[in-house]
Amino acid sequence: MKQENKSLLRRIFRRGIWENFSTALILIGVFMLMQPFAMWMYTYSFIVILIGTIGFVITSHFPD
Repeated sequence: MKQENKSLLRRIFRRGIWENFSTALILIGVFMLMQPFAMWMYTYSFIVILIGTIGFVITSHFPD
């Protein structure tokens, strides 16, 4: 693999951006779980929280 490809991958897979995205996804899922107006949001809230949690666990292993 060439050096510029490695640096591009390192720039894309930075911990900070992806951890923030995963945290936001978890918070959206919690909001979906607690809101009183839409049943479809409540239905998919667990899936959203689960995807955010798995994403956070994976991205916590990315380089800084």
